[in-house]
Amino acid sequence: MSTALFQEFYPAAKPGPSGLRATGQFKVFDVADLMVDFGNRPPMGFDRRPFYKISLVRGQSRVEYADRELELNGPALWFATSRVPYRWHPHNAHQTGYLCLFTDEFLLPVKGGVVLEELPVFGPAACPVLELSEDEYAAIEAIFEKMRREVGSGYTYSTELLRAYLLELIYYGQKLRPDLVPLPAPTAAGRLAAQFAELLERQFPLAAPRQQLALRTARDYANALAVHVNHLNRVLKEATGYTTTALLASRTAQEARQLLKQSSWTVAEIADSLGFTDTAHFCHFFKRQTGVAPGDFRTAAAV
Repeated sequence: MSTALFQEFYPAAKPGPSGLRATGQFKVFDVADLMVDFGNRPPMGFDRRPFYKISLVRGQSRVEYADRELELNGPALWFATSRVPYRWHPHNAHQTGYLCLFTDEFLLPVKGGVVLEELPVFGPAACPVLELSEDEYAAIEAIFEKMRREVGSGYTYSTELLRAYLLELIYYGQKLRPDLVPLPAPTAAGRLAAQFAELLERQFPLAAPRQQLALRTARDYANALAVHVNHLNRVLKEATGYTTTALLASRTAQEARQLLKQSSWTVAEIADSLGFTDTAHFCHFFKRQTGVAPGDFRTAAAV
């Protein structure tokens, strides 16, 4: 991944030279630099980014991820993955802190390998936003400041040192959530369930009204994974407690909520992109999943 791609998402930031010579990319930014010309820039888009991000923020802002949102009024640490759409919405220009962007490949040269998606803090059950005490904020700020000083320092082993600082940051965040535990080594059934989850997430987000889901039914997923649909259903039921159809319905409803809240698409366009034969069928599905009609949900979300 090129530095230019990082800059595309944070054009107002001033990261300085990376000095990286190894595989993968890493950048660190001062949040104050992102506030330059705050009132004249369009809001951050709601989408998935092709990199991981860890943000240390202080100020009044809102974090939106998947179909959830959280208002922040104090210091917080936020872990964002490449698998989940998100947006940070500062309420004013009085924001401080740091953020770093990096690719999965940046940590691969670490001895033993680091698979980010296997770390609990980046796992699907993790809460990506951690509210901090002042002491915790100061400790994490010190790690970011070490990163900031090291980037472009010219030191022969600066890349290795930056990797060490990044791992320190990740594991410090993990320490703040002691209730999260490492994932067990996957069994064959566990690997199939993980492959299903990854395949499901690849279908989203839908970026344009004419975009269609490539896979829609339990049989579609079973065929893509080269297993019998009954076997897939049995594995997912044992692994998650839900049938394949229920999991697909839940994820489809989540995407529908995001589109109703974040996009200007009509209900008919959303229904068509999600694979429903008609709008009435979609409205019935959405109300069964959420308890409210799509139009009522959109109206409430806009308040």
